[in-house]
Amino acid sequence: MLRNGLEPWHIFVVLAVVILLFGSKKLPEMARGLGKSMRILKAETKAMREDDTPADGTAQSTAAPQQAADRPAVTPTNVTKATEAKRPETAA
Repeated sequence: MLRNGLEPWHIFVVLAVVILLFGSKKLPEMARGLGKSMRILKAETKAMREDDTPADGTAQSTAAPQQAADRPAVTPTNVTKATEAKRPETAA
């Protein structure tokens, strides 16, 4: 009965349902939005790859300690839980 997962008529049925649900006017807008988001994603991943490679050709491991030294130190803070903050202190 099920030779393949999808047969050609399955694709036609899915396309017909999508057209009926979204309408023929919304589909080009959705495709345009999807194309724009894919272009943005591609540009961002390319920018991330370029950021990872140093410009002078040195290894990434030698650049990491310098970046850590440039950052200011973070001072630790005391964090109390909400249950601890609501408990009244009783003096005995």
